[in-house]
Parts: sequence; structure tokens; C-alpha cells
Amino acid sequence: MPVNKAIVLASRPPAGGRASLDNFALVESEIGAPGPGQVLVRHEFLSLDPYMRARMDDARSYAASQEIGQPMIGGTVGEVIASNNPRFAVGDKVVGMGGWRTYSLDDGGLLRKLDAPAVPIQAWLGALGMPGVTAWYGVNRIIAPKAGETLVVSAATGAVGSVVGQLAKAAGARAVGIAGGAAKCAYALGELGFDACVDHRAATFEADLKAAVPNGIDGLFENVGGKCFSACLRRLNDFSRIALCGTIASYQGDEPTSLPDLRLVLVRRIKLQGFIVTDHLDLWPQALKELAGLYLAGKLRWRETIAEGLETAPKAFLDMLEGGNFGKQLVRLA
Repeated sequence: MPVNKAIVLASRPPAGGRASLDNFALVESEIGAPGPGQVLVRHEFLSLDPYMRARMDDARSYAASQEIGQPMIGGTVGEVIASNNPRFAVGDKVVGMGGWRTYSLDDGGLLRKLDAPAVPIQAWLGALGMPGVTAWYGVNRIIAPKAGETLVVSAATGAVGSVVGQLAKAAGARAVGIAGGAAKCAYALGELGFDACVDHRAATFEADLKAAVPNGIDGLFENVGGKCFSACLRRLNDFSRIALCGTIASYQGDEPTSLPDLRLVLVRRIKLQGFIVTDHLDLWPQALKELAGLYLAGKLRWRETIAEGLETAPKAFLDMLEGGNFGKQLVRLA
């Protein structure tokens, strides 16, 4: 049987501090043959996502903390190479939560067989996977943009934000992105079809945001927090809606995220809802079907940053937290 390589959490980052390469370790182990009902999956791609940073802390959250000495949690796509499960055959392509490792033994409970050969396999970790469903839920079930309204999304060229903008446009809304750097803003405008994009790294960020939303903000899909969130709050219209998906600016202790004036939420009758997409698994089939339909119709685009080899995952992950990726961050394992 093959040797399994895994990246485990070796230690936790300091409370309120930054994660570093020292928090990870590469280990190798033998992987046995699948037992009754199990399948052996060889992973081809690993997904790196911001939520993993919160799991590294030993703090109360919506899910259990990552265990020390265990492979980091993470979505994977790959191929079944041995099976004792009647639902899966050798050669099947599957998506699941195999973690930061090259192989996994799985009972099949959380594996999903992929049967759309026209779709790149790694897309099921991005625009047609958890990030895409996250965008779909926040846009359709929380913000519900109407034609002519303005929707703003931070981290606009990331795995979630890029889908948010395209769904907003499909609904007839005006899509305004916030991204880090001129190249990302140009991509949002030229490739993703945003109506405007503001560089949060620019010295003129707040003035640029004001100019980009002359009629205010009706919907805010918040991925970043920090100064981006604060600047958008001042531009929100009456009866606006906020889908609070993430606060990545705070994950490494750089920018605190707060609601400076709760009265603003009251007087403008703002709907503010935090959400975790795995709370809504009943809606995933509908979301995935619609997202795949948009892609096959040529109406959904995305971009990927791919690191090569499992050993590169920790650095790629830390770079992603600093905005070093462009689009969906993946690691190619096979």
C-alpha cells in the first residue's frame, strides 16, 4: 500500500497572534487497505480556505477546534483506488473532506461522486463547491438583491467573492467589488463583469468607495471585516442587508472588526446576518445544480492559484491569509 503524507497541526498559534510555518509538521505513515464499507481515495487537489485559521485556535466556535497532531481539515477531490463500498467503484472521481494528506480512508458517508466530466475536477472545491454555495446562499437567501440595487462584496476576486459578484449581476443588481491591488480590480472589471472595483490598499480607499456607490449600498457581502467593513457601514441605505461570511482581516490579529455604532443598524433598519454554509446542507443540491448550470452556459468564471505538492500547503495557506492568492487557492497533490 502507498505511503501517506500528511500535514498536521503541530502547535497552536499564540492567542490573538499570527499562525506561522512552525505550527505545521509533515508526517508520513502507512495506509492500510480499506475495511468493510470503506474506500481508499488518492487526492488530486486540496482546498485551502480562510475558515481553517479559526480552527487552529482553541476557542469556542461553530465547529470543534483542529486537533493537535492530526491532519489539518480540508476539502479534497480525488480518485477511488480501492473500494469495499457498493456506492463507489475504482476509478470514481469524488469530492469530500479528506484533509491535508495525499490519501484517505473513508466510509463514504461524506463523499460525493462526481459525474460531470465537462467540469474541471478542482472546480468542485471552488466555484462549484463550498465557496460557490456560500456565495449562492448569502446572495439569494440573505441579501436577495433586486434589479437596480447596489451590492458590495469584499475580497471580490476570491473564491467566494468572485461568485457573489456574478450572481449579483445575474439578478440585475449593480456589483461593486473591494479587492487588494490594481490587478485584482482590473480582473473584477474585465473578466468577472463587476460594475466597479475599489482597491482597499489605496490611500484614497474611502473616497474611492464613496464614488463607486453614489446611491449607497443595498447589500453587503462581507468577507474581510476591518476597515473595509467600517467604510461600507457608513454607506448603507435604509433596509439594506448584510451577509456576514467572514472577517479575514482579523484572523491573524491585524485588524479588529467591530460594529462601532449599533444605533446605525436600528435607524437604517439594517438586516445583519452571520451564516455558516454547512448549516444549510438541504440547499446544497439546488445551489450546486444552479452553479453548474451557469458554468456550462458560459456564465460563471473563476481564477485559481495552485501550489504544487503537499509540502507547499502551509506557506500557501499563510500567503492566502495575507491576500497573496488570486482567486481560489488550491494545492495540487497528484
